[in-house]
Amino acid sequence: MEKKEHFEYEDSQRLKHEVDLTPEDFQFTQKDVHISDAKFQSKPTTFFKDALKRFSKNKSSVVGAIILGILVILAFILPVSLPSDIKSEHPYEVKLLPKINEAGTGWWDGCQTKTHITYDTINNLPADFEARSVVEGSIVKTKEGENFTDAVNKYAYGGSIRISIAAESTKSGEFGTPVYGYNLANDYQLTYTTVNPDASFFDVGTKYGELGEYAVQFRYKDDNGDVQHINIKDYSKDIGTYTVDLTPALINAGLPNTTVFKKSQKPSIVFVLKPNADNAENLLISSASMASSSTDEAETMKAMSFNDANASLLQSDKTKLNWGVYGGQTNLYRANIIYCDFRWDSYADRLGIQKRALSNTNINTYISNGWMSWDFDTFLNSAHADTDKAALISSFKILNDERCPLRSIDTVSFTGDASKYILEVNGDVSIYRWLGYSKMPKYLFGTDASGKDIVNLTFAGLRTSLLLGIITSAVCFIFGLFWGAISGYFGGWADILMERFTEILGGLPWIVVMTICILKFGSNFVTFALALCLTGWMGTSSITRTQFYRYKDREYIFAARTLGASDFRLIFRHILPNAVGTIITSTVLMIPSTIFSEATISYLGLGLQGLSSLGVTLSDNQIYISTLPHLIMFPSAVMSLIMISFNLFGNGLRDAFNPSLKGEE
Repeated sequence: MEKKEHFEYEDSQRLKHEVDLTPEDFQFTQKDVHISDAKFQSKPTTFFKDALKRFSKNKSSVVGAIILGILVILAFILPVSLPSDIKSEHPYEVKLLPKINEAGTGWWDGCQTKTHITYDTINNLPADFEARSVVEGSIVKTKEGENFTDAVNKYAYGGSIRISIAAESTKSGEFGTPVYGYNLANDYQLTYTTVNPDASFFDVGTKYGELGEYAVQFRYKDDNGDVQHINIKDYSKDIGTYTVDLTPALINAGLPNTTVFKKSQKPSIVFVLKPNADNAENLLISSASMASSSTDEAETMKAMSFNDANASLLQSDKTKLNWGVYGGQTNLYRANIIYCDFRWDSYADRLGIQKRALSNTNINTYISNGWMSWDFDTFLNSAHADTDKAALISSFKILNDERCPLRSIDTVSFTGDASKYILEVNGDVSIYRWLGYSKMPKYLFGTDASGKDIVNLTFAGLRTSLLLGIITSAVCFIFGLFWGAISGYFGGWADILMERFTEILGGLPWIVVMTICILKFGSNFVTFALALCLTGWMGTSSITRTQFYRYKDREYIFAARTLGASDFRLIFRHILPNAVGTIITSTVLMIPSTIFSEATISYLGLGLQGLSSLGVTLSDNQIYISTLPHLIMFPSAVMSLIMISFNLFGNGLRDAFNPSLKGEE
């Protein structure tokens, strides 16, 4: 009979169970199978490999690291590869707009829409703009008669001359106060029988305010020096066009049919207004035309005429137009002016074809380079007559269209002889070719007020800022790490004394420390780094001290100390590796903090001297934020990108170097 073992037990529900076991229940089921330990499926790794694996799982940190790497590479490559020199000014390339496409495409083409610009009706261009800078077909004008101006303007036309009595005027009487007139510049002879009956007319325009009572007079000084007034048109308040005849007025005054008025008698035709108590009278004159049937008098009469009120007030040559104000006030009223919108090409304006002079050196260089041909030797051996100059100009030919700056010749001036001469050629010069470009340059984000490429300037500044941040962070990290480790590990009086020193130094605002250093040692790279290091290490020190207080009393530290580990080994072998994640994160974030601090101090006018940096670039261009925002936007975008990338990268490093996460998937 088989031997059985009987067992009784209770389960979790306190139910009793009975089990009978026999030897057969303990037989091997795989007697013929070889069983051994299985090989580990995972590969051995190191701390840094494991950290890299954890870092790669954080997608945002990886993206930040990639962007950061690209920016760092560009910061060191672009400044030396781009042709634009950021150390010198380029006066012909100032304030160029961002450009990728050709002008006229309407998007990122180096052009800008100009709105409400006065239109020059004579040259059919926007006022004060050259034809080269206006994109063809982009001008949109307002309609004639839509806009008016009361300010004298060389681009306005028409309107009326508004005449009013001066506020301080108190003169009154039968003949009123003269306010506008024409002085005859020379001795003037009037032969009454030859004066055209329609000798003069004037047009009183639309009523403006309170129209005053006015008259037209012929005035002169008699032999006794007294001013004589002869009314050609009597006083009225009528609006309209009037024709007046000088002949009957002079005859009625008792003057001989042929009278010579000398210049000393100041003969003049005058518009006058009668003042009243409140001096509110006005007179609008749209035009005044004088005519005579006498050939001798026709030119004089013509000179006294004007058909454009704006042009009359604008005229500065009084020998041609001698109208002036006498005892009153004269203004323009409702002159027509046309405005327009158009696309302005900054590149064609700055670097296009312009009139300029070239010297011997320029011309000889272009000829020797094979860019142009010019029969100058024949001219040197000729008699230098004007006909020779004309032949010389016509002999000019462009041989290399891409490289030759001189496009055409207007005039040539020459001094000296064939052995020693000075040559000056005036004509159309392609400025971008003259500067050495074979084609019109394009700047991705334009140029600043000194003509420096914004992309080049920004990344050169980023390089300086990165170097400043990395060097400063490295110094602060090393010093802060040792300071915080000693303070946190030993504690006691050492910790108290070190913390009090840190608190005193930390009580000084960093900007004050920075300013003192700059004023003492100058605004240079070393001074900036020194000033940032004086107080920058305290953040790393504080974090390190906190981490050492957190880990120094852990069991594994007691065990290591019991086994005889030295303080140095405990600090750098057991405590620091556990705290390194948080410390590294703070150190990485110190770099963008340094860049931001440098930018802040640059805004106060204490930026780096002789070096470009992001802060200096932003400080120099802040005045253009409303007119040329791209000068601020691109450097600001790079600064923001570098800040965000460092934050993402730092967060990834914190998780990667956290020992508590070691081995986690």
